[in-house]
Amino acid sequence: MQVVRFQDLGRLGYQEAWDYQTHLHQALVANKLQNRGLPPKSYSQEHVFLVVEHPPVFTLGKSGSVEHLLLSEPELQARGIQYFPINRGGDITYHGPGQIVGYPILDLECFFTDVHRYVRHIEEIIIRTLAEYGVETIRIKGHTGVWCPPAPERTEPVSEAGFWQKNRKICAIGVHLSRWVTLHGFAFNINTDLNYFNYIVPCGIADADKTVTSLEREIGRPVSMADVQQRLNKHFCAIFDCELTEV
Repeated sequence: MQVVRFQDLGRLGYQEAWDYQTHLHQALVANKLQNRGLPPKSYSQEHVFLVVEHPPVFTLGKSGSVEHLLLSEPELQARGIQYFPINRGGDITYHGPGQIVGYPILDLECFFTDVHRYVRHIEEIIIRTLAEYGVETIRIKGHTGVWCPPAPERTEPVSEAGFWQKNRKICAIGVHLSRWVTLHGFAFNINTDLNYFNYIVPCGIADADKTVTSLEREIGRPVSMADVQQRLNKHFCAIFDCELTEV
């Protein structure tokens, strides 16, 4: 069984977290190169699962379009929102307070060498966590991430017209791999201010039947971030068949 170090970075700027991720990622890759010729799992690897809560920031994946950012540079500055084009997959998304952003930095050769399986595992962790709060979720073919299905029977007032009739994305996923070592990860909306998503075309999806949601919106009350994290960690261990040790 692999051991993964868990580290909660608290509230941290995107650039600082990205630099730290990159440092850890490079260390895993360097260790692989130093032990080239040895079979995977025959030497120790320093897998890490980072979680962080960012100040407001938009990030654009390498396959995304800058046109999906609907604010100008002065407008971003006026609202105190940062913007970074980065090397993960996917399009544009938002990170901010009330959101758990997870960065698993894993050498997949110690687990399995299948990118699609890795993404499905991340989805499954979120799905199982949400199930503990009674939230129904689905996967949508062609749209990576975790979604809540239409719930036309719900009538709670929200500002977005037809909100409950839409597929609602609650967790975005975007990853990058180098030498089978993972980088970037997921953004899970817990008590997130969803108004920020009005300033982008989230994940490049402009379909009229899709929108963005949060755990708070789905269950009608704020949620303890620490409680969600505890449940995430439990399912992370189960899905990846690993042990988490806290830094």
